[in-house]
Amino acid sequence: MTARRTGFTPVVDGRTRVLILGSLPGDASLSAGQYYAHPRNAFWRLMETLLGVPLAALPYAARLEALLAQGVGLWDVIASAERRGSLDAAIRNPEAADLIALTTRLLALKAVAFNGGTAARAGRRILEGETTAALLDLPSSSPAHARPFDEKRARWSALSRGRVKTC
Repeated sequence: MTARRTGFTPVVDGRTRVLILGSLPGDASLSAGQYYAHPRNAFWRLMETLLGVPLAALPYAARLEALLAQGVGLWDVIASAERRGSLDAAIRNPEAADLIALTTRLLALKAVAFNGGTAARAGRRILEGETTAALLDLPSSSPAHARPFDEKRARWSALSRGRVKTC
């Protein structure tokens, strides 16, 4: 039997200008109770390079507060789903997160960035035409998305310069 996985609550506040949406936390994250807890996930290193804040060295609660202080929020497009393991390809019977309600109450929101293809496909289906925030597809920070860090960093830098000046 495949277990039903449930994601975390959103990490946002009134300062949130950029909302980064993943698909659904993987097993390492769910076990730790932390976003992007897998040691090979590049998310925290990517955000360090964008924000100039040494996030990886901070305790988890301080990482979240540092993101919020920089106007960055986190959540996932899938609230819960059946999944064996951590791969997005194994997601079955997903229940969507209420992205419209969340983005509507984030008055400073300028951009929604999708962390990976699954998040982008599901999130765009929900948000296109429902928000004035820019929608940006980013390569997954997951180690399962085997791309060099510098390639990921170059694409993620759109959050801090160029198309979306938000961080």
